[in-house]
Amino acid sequence: MNLHRRTFLKQLGFGTAGLGLLSTFPGCFTPQQAVGGHLPRSTPEAQGVTSEGILRFLEAAGKSRHEFHSFMMVRHGCVVAEGWWTPYRPQAKHMLYSLSKSFTSTAVGFAVAEGRLTVEDPVTSFFPGDLPEKTEGHLAELRVKHLLTMSVGQSRDSMPIIGKEQNWVRSFLALPVDNPPGSVFLYNSGATYMLSAIVQKVSGQKVIDYLRPRLFDPLQIRGMTWETCPLGINTGGWGLSVQTETLAKFGRFYLQNGAWNGRQILPQAWVHEATSFKIQQSAPKGGDLEKLKQTSDWHQGYCYQFWRCRHNAFRGDGAFGQYMIAMPDHDAVIAITCETSDMQGELNLVWDHLLPAIKETPLTADPSVHAELEAKLVSLALPLPAPSPAPATAAGISGRTFQIEPTAAGLRTAAFQFHREYCDIVLTDDKNRYAVRCGLGKWVDGECSLPGTPPKITVGDLRPCKIAAAGRWKDESTFEMIWRYYETPHHDTVTCHFEGNAVTMEFHNSIPGHAETRPVLRGNVFHSRS
Repeated sequence: MNLHRRTFLKQLGFGTAGLGLLSTFPGCFTPQQAVGGHLPRSTPEAQGVTSEGILRFLEAAGKSRHEFHSFMMVRHGCVVAEGWWTPYRPQAKHMLYSLSKSFTSTAVGFAVAEGRLTVEDPVTSFFPGDLPEKTEGHLAELRVKHLLTMSVGQSRDSMPIIGKEQNWVRSFLALPVDNPPGSVFLYNSGATYMLSAIVQKVSGQKVIDYLRPRLFDPLQIRGMTWETCPLGINTGGWGLSVQTETLAKFGRFYLQNGAWNGRQILPQAWVHEATSFKIQQSAPKGGDLEKLKQTSDWHQGYCYQFWRCRHNAFRGDGAFGQYMIAMPDHDAVIAITCETSDMQGELNLVWDHLLPAIKETPLTADPSVHAELEAKLVSLALPLPAPSPAPATAAGISGRTFQIEPTAAGLRTAAFQFHREYCDIVLTDDKNRYAVRCGLGKWVDGECSLPGTPPKITVGDLRPCKIAAAGRWKDESTFEMIWRYYETPHHDTVTCHFEGNAVTMEFHNSIPGHAETRPVLRGNVFHSRS
């Protein structure tokens, strides 16, 4: 099943049918010039999208169990709606988790275009110094294309194993390849890491540096960061952080068939190859694959580090709801950052509300509904801890320092200073001081370097991390804080319970299904204000 080449030609404006369709839309045509580094903006109706449909999507998102952080919708190259749920913000980058894979795939595409490698190259040929003693059998059959399509042949995701080692390449190549490469789909983040290692091997640059002049600079993308392994190779399968608009641009770049501002950057043939069906995911034991194809966006086929979707769309996605959804049939891109335990449910909101809002021709302006949509977009916010007056006990706690009982966390002291509009919390260990300012009834921005922050499910240290913190008194002896790491999907709930001269501090991460591993801190006053 190939992504229709004719559809892409339409988007590029070739052929009378494509020209006729695009000529009916004012303001934004394909390919579209970015303005000042940003995609151009337009009203939804001018680009054939109903404000009503977008509004219903936002209302449904607000009532759902998904915690949305940002949303951007692009039609015919124009942003028609965008919003961030405070304290998330447009200028902040956001951790992508596995959506990083689609960028790694793009780096491979550039390397193929430049003749540095082919998808048929044996993986073992790039790392002669890291091979096991015996390389015959399935390992010898492993090709770059099998890494791209998650069909390595290993029986489980390699990352939990290789991530414990210093040399991830050597560890990956030492793992058994139980099935013929290309025969079985198995999601394997180690495969994407190997693609990153291969690009670095053939180019002499980390993937992020290799992509800078080829992708990031032409699309005027700035501020991106990418985590590395212990040997300085970008993690590939995760670890990239970018702004939401970068995702929108990335999707637009693929809809424009690898062209940007009138220049072909990535070959059209690679875009077709990278986003077309390559391998079918199997149904879980006892499941009906044909039925799953009707309802599941995880059973539409896998490409080169992109997923096929229902409605002839394709996507890059990352854990807990990070999405770039490209809809070639509708010339539309949806970018979303989120924290959810139900990524299919999040996608269903797109199909249920945004897809029906897309029409074939421009629409009559609807000023009242559009004004309602605009008001909704600017008012998006995650709930603040409900404000509450400080109890009388707060004054007695303020200024005190508590000595923490020994734990694996290594923290030694905790101090609290309560003010009218904020509270300062300072934790120390043998070497460092970790301070967080927490707003009372409002978010206060800061930076956090405390070990264990931000919570995440992948290897790699993101400290120092950006934080927005707010808190409230739950009762006269319990102060509860929300620490939102707004460059990630996650937050901590930090609960401090005071009783006499003692304090107990508990950390609870927001990661769905991820048990808290940080110990409870217990301490007693050893110094008070004079």
